[in-house]
Amino acid sequence: MEETKRYLKAFLTQNKIEIPSGKLSLFDEFIANENNVNSVKIIQENQRMIMENWKLKTRIDDIMIQAVSIPNGTVNKKYEAKLDFTKLNWQDIVAFEIKGLENTGLQFDAKEETLSGTPEISGDLKIKILFRIEGEPEDAALNEKTLTLIINPDPKSLWKNLESDKNDPFYKEDNVAVSGKFLDKNIVVASKRGRSHANTGAFREDDFAFKNINQTGWSLLAVSDGAGSARLSRKGSKIACDAVIQYFEENFTEESLKEFDETLLLHHKQSDESSSKKISHFVYNSLSKAAHFANKQIEEFAIKSETELANFHATLIFALVKKYDFGYALLTFGVGDCPIGLLNKELTEIKLMNWLDVGDFGGGTRFITMPEIFQSDKFSTRFGFKLVDDFSYLVLMTDGIYDPKFVVEANLEKIEKWNEFFGDLQGNNEDGHKVDFSTGNTEVANQLSTWMDFWSPGNHDDRTLAIIY
Repeated sequence: MEETKRYLKAFLTQNKIEIPSGKLSLFDEFIANENNVNSVKIIQENQRMIMENWKLKTRIDDIMIQAVSIPNGTVNKKYEAKLDFTKLNWQDIVAFEIKGLENTGLQFDAKEETLSGTPEISGDLKIKILFRIEGEPEDAALNEKTLTLIINPDPKSLWKNLESDKNDPFYKEDNVAVSGKFLDKNIVVASKRGRSHANTGAFREDDFAFKNINQTGWSLLAVSDGAGSARLSRKGSKIACDAVIQYFEENFTEESLKEFDETLLLHHKQSDESSSKKISHFVYNSLSKAAHFANKQIEEFAIKSETELANFHATLIFALVKKYDFGYALLTFGVGDCPIGLLNKELTEIKLMNWLDVGDFGGGTRFITMPEIFQSDKFSTRFGFKLVDDFSYLVLMTDGIYDPKFVVEANLEKIEKWNEFFGDLQGNNEDGHKVDFSTGNTEVANQLSTWMDFWSPGNHDDRTLAIIY
């Protein structure tokens, strides 16, 4: 009764109708009338309904105009984004579904509130969110909100992969991957044309060669990176690698190595200044002749081809390895910016077997085709020697691998960076590509070649990676 009285009094006042003091008992009789009481209840209920409907409408509109940001995705790259209902203040949503994900490679997990998958198409995807909030009738049509999910194209797909000219006199395969035995260990090598070359149908400039010289017990591995600015560097890198193999096949004889073998044995038993000098002299004398032979082979080819030697510019690194009863002897040479890394058996130490012609120390990249490298007072520092009981990996690579994976020269001497590198090789990468270094794995070459397709913004040079393990 009191509620009806207050309502009607306020209603009459709102309409500028005052109740005279002489009409108070009449007013009491009026508000006691059952029809009036019921009418007030109906009016109040309708007002409540109107208020609730307005609140629902404004709440729905708030959600409809609410800015919802979801991360961009990339075609062929795993995607996951959370629609956090708590952060979005959507706790009052009681029914929810997403439409528009058909044929996109994405799906929505309502329980986890996550949008995930591997996008298959690029573009601005219009995703429809259908929802009902608390208070709406269960049979009411779902509200529809549209979100835009930007899926970027796979950057790899933007690069062309044009075959190089097979009729060119200096043609070489765009991609090569091989595996085999190296002494009592295994070797795997992959050399892949870079995207910058594939995009224009240009050639792979890198090259490599390896050989087991069975009669002497030595095995040899050479890697070369042809200069991108030299139009025939693909031939220069090939000649360089082949020349090194040829030189040691012809000049590393059992007779010529007998004294060196004896010196190594003495050095192993008791290292002294005399044996160290003999070893240094042998390494310098033998490997410098091989490097000079490579230089001359390229020079002679340039003369024969009636073209400038600079057109064949190429770096060159090589390693000779032999297993003795007391361990492994490793002899190395390097010119250019390609590193040689030796990891110990426990993967706790890294020995960089050459310095790189980069930065202030190197003064810029040098090539085996440059006569001045043989006249430089730094020439003797290009050779390396190491005698070890055993090792886990001997790695030779071109800058197509070194630049994206190690970034700066200083990282080549950090064991944590090498462990990270091999973790990457063994599957810890965004593509999930894995190289299985288990003995007997016949797919190791293909696996390494596949791994070398990794994406690294700005790094699209040829890639060559050789691993003895």
